[in-house]
Amino acid sequence: MADHTSPTDERPTNPSGLRTDVSHSARIWNYWLGGKDNYPVDQEVGDQILSFVPALPRSAVADRKFLARAVRYLAGEAGIRQFLDIGSGLPTVDNTHEVAQRADPACRIVYVDNDPIVLRHANALLTSTPEGATAYIEADAHDPDTILERAARTLDLSRPVAITMLGVVNFIIDDDEARAVVRRLLDAVPSGSHLVISHPTTEVDGEAMTEAVRYWNSQGSAPMTLRTREELLTLFEGVDLVDPGLVSCSRWRPEPSGDGSGIVDVTHFGGVARKP
Repeated sequence: MADHTSPTDERPTNPSGLRTDVSHSARIWNYWLGGKDNYPVDQEVGDQILSFVPALPRSAVADRKFLARAVRYLAGEAGIRQFLDIGSGLPTVDNTHEVAQRADPACRIVYVDNDPIVLRHANALLTSTPEGATAYIEADAHDPDTILERAARTLDLSRPVAITMLGVVNFIIDDDEARAVVRRLLDAVPSGSHLVISHPTTEVDGEAMTEAVRYWNSQGSAPMTLRTREELLTLFEGVDLVDPGLVSCSRWRPEPSGDGSGIVDVTHFGGVARKP
């Protein structure tokens, strides 16, 4: 499940073709994070999922903070100036372009999603510094060739790119296809490029998460899957994980809490890797 919320305080309207009678992952995530871009069906399904895994909102927050820390690392220490954010979700605070362009205003970011909810909010993702650029392309994560062709209109794919895929590979059910999609994307970018993935797992609250996903998949929304840590590691074949490797999102280079509280494992695992 991806991290989605909106900065607006208005209830969503109903754009043409938008299903409000079927739950939606972006809107459920938005509901868990206290947003207003959701409908009663999302609240109902969201509450039912929380009955299996009450700590999922904590995972949503941890996943979002993981993205911000990863992008800061990439735009800072790793020197990346181009980002391909696949499965961008609804805009929230500290979107990829905001974090990256704080490090260097010349950063260029392309957001990718195929969701009418996200498309409705796309303008909020298209702000940019004058020195840099942001773009939004409508494409499916199952179709990496289209993503790459359209991304090349904004990004220079002969130079290093950070490919971020937070909460999106779990919607590619087949393991071989998931690996093939990641491999195709990485094959199109040069040495020094990076890959960022977060993914719901069975490593924390595994039995409850399995029941929650089974319920989710019965609701008629886009089906998703969980993967073990070992299965997730196969998505990083051919690239080098940076420290601390593939871990619970809350444990990837956490910032000091300041209040002495400990780090709690969450149901999403994340990793950042460099293409040699």
